[in-house]
Amino acid sequence: MKTPLDPEFLDFARQLRKNQTDAEKLLWSIFRSRQLLGLKFRRQHSIGPYILDFYCHAYRLCIELDGGQHYTKAGQQGDEARAALLHTRGIHVLRFSNLDVLKNLEGVLLTVVEEVTSLTPTLSQREREK
Repeated sequence: MKTPLDPEFLDFARQLRKNQTDAEKLLWSIFRSRQLLGLKFRRQHSIGPYILDFYCHAYRLCIELDGGQHYTKAGQQGDEARAALLHTRGIHVLRFSNLDVLKNLEGVLLTVVEEVTSLTPTLSQREREK
């Protein structure tokens, strides 16, 4: 696995942004330009050794979309390791299947909104300095 800030790692994240799945494209069409509750989401954002599908820094919220590889034993073990590391960094993880996004977008968005409203936003550095 490539290390964070390694030029090849960053290039890989860039390639993921260029080659989105249909589910990622659909969800990004809602997240981009702060269309959902005014929240800023980043796509294919790297944290530690991982590249997160979508990340909202203000609420330390990661949204992962799962294709078929996530339902194998190895995929599930990888997802558990990722979630554990993110949890130690105070990041909340929501997982949805690609099919959920494509067939039940309203339900997915409702879950995201419910999660956001249950979390306390992170203060920016400027806000902490006040």
